[in-house]
Amino acid sequence: MSTGPYLSLILPAYNEAATIRHTLHKAQSYLDRQQFLYEILVAADGNDGTRELVTEVAAQDCRIQVLGGPERAGKGRGIRMAVARAVGEIIGFADADDKTPIEELEKMLPWLGQGFDVVIGSRAVSESRIEIRQPLYRRLGSMGFGMLMHMAVGLWDIHDTQCGFKFFRGQVARDLFGRQRIDGYMFDVEVLYLARSSGYRIKEVGVCWRDDGDSRLELFAGNWRNMIDLLRICFGGRSAEKRRRSTEQQHHAA
Repeated sequence: MSTGPYLSLILPAYNEAATIRHTLHKAQSYLDRQQFLYEILVAADGNDGTRELVTEVAAQDCRIQVLGGPERAGKGRGIRMAVARAVGEIIGFADADDKTPIEELEKMLPWLGQGFDVVIGSRAVSESRIEIRQPLYRRLGSMGFGMLMHMAVGLWDIHDTQCGFKFFRGQVARDLFGRQRIDGYMFDVEVLYLARSSGYRIKEVGVCWRDDGDSRLELFAGNWRNMIDLLRICFGGRSAEKRRRSTEQQHHAA
């Protein structure tokens, strides 16, 4: 029997000094009641004191680790580095501002046990429950982004790529994030694109979600960067597919 953690929970935290202690306490209170071992990895960029607060907590509990530096490196990079360090049989991440309650994990794990490789929380399927909605302009922007994203990379059967509540079988997470390169917010799309291209089974599960009114996305500059990253995913995927086909043709010719 394995003596290591079953679950590695990653909390990407940027400017979360006001909330991170509460989020950690809530996560541990829930996980302590479960019948498995766990670890929590906090990827904390920035210089607002979040990383220092988590370091204090981690000094008292070896199940908590903290990563990151004073410079903003991006959510995608933070999670990528945390996955590389995680040792759990299941690896996943949740927003450090608790937009999706940790209790929703009980909806995710059974699907992983049934053979799915990637299980993602969703705000856009029938089982979803939105307690506090985003402002109308954010919702309209999300609809426009979704259409452009699907046109660029596909994933038409996935209704919500951006919910920050996703879990993976450990070896699948290590494979996907080992190949993932987008440092910003579009890393979710890239990981799902890689998962679909690799033939992994993806399950979308409706979860409870609430907006906290504290979006970190700059409306215009942020969306422009996101579009560039979508194009990187699209053309990077096509290049990879061409290389794969070329390799297969060379193999058959040999």
